[in-house]
Formats: sequence, structure tokens, C-alpha cells
Amino acid sequence: MRIKLDTGGISPQDEYRGIGVYASKMQQSLPKLVDIVKQGQDLTHYLVFKLFQPRPLLSSAVVTVHDLIPLKYPQAYPSGIRGRIGWWQNKKNLRYAEGIITDSEASKRDIVQFTGVKEDKIFVVYLAASEIFKPYSVKNKFNLPIKFVLYVGDLNWNKNVVNLAKTCLGLNYPLVIVGRQAIEENYDHQHIENRDLVEFQKIANANPKKIIRLGAISDQDLAGVYSRATVYCQPSRDEGFGLPVLEAMACGCPVLSSGKGSLPEITGKASLIFTAANLKKVWKNISLRQRLATAGLKQAHQFSWDNTIRETVKVYEKVIADSAHH
Repeated sequence: MRIKLDTGGISPQDEYRGIGVYASKMQQSLPKLVDIVKQGQDLTHYLVFKLFQPRPLLSSAVVTVHDLIPLKYPQAYPSGIRGRIGWWQNKKNLRYAEGIITDSEASKRDIVQFTGVKEDKIFVVYLAASEIFKPYSVKNKFNLPIKFVLYVGDLNWNKNVVNLAKTCLGLNYPLVIVGRQAIEENYDHQHIENRDLVEFQKIANANPKKIIRLGAISDQDLAGVYSRATVYCQPSRDEGFGLPVLEAMACGCPVLSSGKGSLPEITGKASLIFTAANLKKVWKNISLRQRLATAGLKQAHQFSWDNTIRETVKVYEKVIADSAHH
């Protein structure tokens, strides 16, 4: 089976984000199971799909679509005229794809709703935390407080981190934020999509001792921070997957999650719902933290990149077999 991988559309900013991690994992691991070729392929797998940037697809294409969150919340992610035209073209392109891979059942439902692609052409393949994420006992490299709440990732509207920051300040719990956006200054402060980022940075600048921003750090360091955290919170309004939740659980960190979008699929019964009351409970109760940590470790072990790769190859086989019949 000869597969061409297309990563067009990846920008340097995507490197640490879900789509960048996904694309590089695929490029590293797929050659173990299939022939990766530049031409003469049986199938092209488009690893990156950006909603509003049209990409014409070659025939025999599989496309990975992580989520359609901007389409679900146009008030927070206005696409503008160019974006709308781009999505209209992409929607047509997706209908011609032989198969669509997505990260969760929640995203699959959204794809059916927004594109009209039939369910049997959409395959759910879960992501996984890298092997580096496991419990560590490490030195406190970043001089973090003894106890702290942790959040990892972007500060888009759907992540709902302003709410998390206010909740932590109200309870007087230190909040540690990992990710490039938290410390970024060079962006359009007027753009509607950055409203939450602007508001978060205002709060963080006013409370530098309570809200600690680490910027982007290596996976090795991140695994250490997850392992030290008192609790990891994912307060998202919606989520297509939620990789940091899985990474936190794999490091034995108790998790609170909003339970929205894909998150219940990822956490199973291993997390509590993110509320101020639950945060307080977990913060104060060490045996509850241990119980959540144990459940989280067990849950995280159900996801592995080996599995992600194997399931992806199964999609290729099915799509190639189906086109042979047509």
C-alpha cells in the first residue's frame, strides 16, 4: 500500500498545537506499516485541514478533520466573506474525499451536521499522549508553588480560560499556564477572535504571583509540570479532542473537565466536572486526588499512538478496498 502524506497548511505556530503534533507523529510512525511515497500513491492522506483555507484534493483522498468548532460558534469565530467562500469550497472538496478521519464521536456528529457527508465515510480515530508523558518525580525546575492548578494550551474562546483564571483567583489558588499564547504580545489585540486572550492577559498582568505563565516548554519539562500539579483543569466550552487532558492523566495528575464536546469520551469516568465547588473539593482532599489520579492513569492507558496508527491504516485499507469495488 503506497500512501502519500500531505502536510500543506501547517504553519510554524502549529508545531506545538494538536495539528502539528498529529502531523509529525503520523510522519514518524506510518512508515512502519505502509510505504510512504512522493508519487505513484494508492491514496493521499491530507493530515491538515483548515476550514477556511480551501485545498483541492487529489482523487483517492483521505482527510483528517480535527473539529469544526469555528463553524459551530460563528459569533466567536466570524469567518468573514473570504472565509465563508473558503469553507464553501472545502465543504465541496470534503464530499469528494473517499474518507474522513476525525478525533472523536463528538466531531463526527458535527461533520455529518455541517457537511452532509454520510456517516459511513467518517472514521473516528482517537489520538494519544506521547510516551514521554508518565508520572515523574522531578526537581522543581520552574520554582512553581507547592500546590497549583494547571492548564496547558491555547487561549481561544472555546477554551474558556478566563473563567478558570477568575475561579482560581476567587479561591486564591495559584494557576500555572503552559503555552505560547499566554505570553505572546505580538498579535492583533483588536481582532474579535483574540478577545479572550486580551482579557486573560489583563488578568494575568494584574496578578503575576497568582497566575504563572511558562510559555512553550519541552515535552520532558511539561511531563514534570503535569506530575507536580495538584489538579489539571480543562474548562472548555467545546473540544474536538483535548490532548492535554490525556497527557495530564498519563502523568497521574487529577483532572477536572467541563464535560463538553469530546471530553467525556477522553476522560471516561476518570474526571470530575469543572466547577469552583469541585475544584475546592479536589484541592483540599488528598484521597480524592489519589483516586482521580489512579482512575486517570488507567483511562490514559486505553489510548496509544500505536493504536492510532493501526486504526489509520485500517481506514486506508477500507477506502482502497471500497474504491476497487466501485
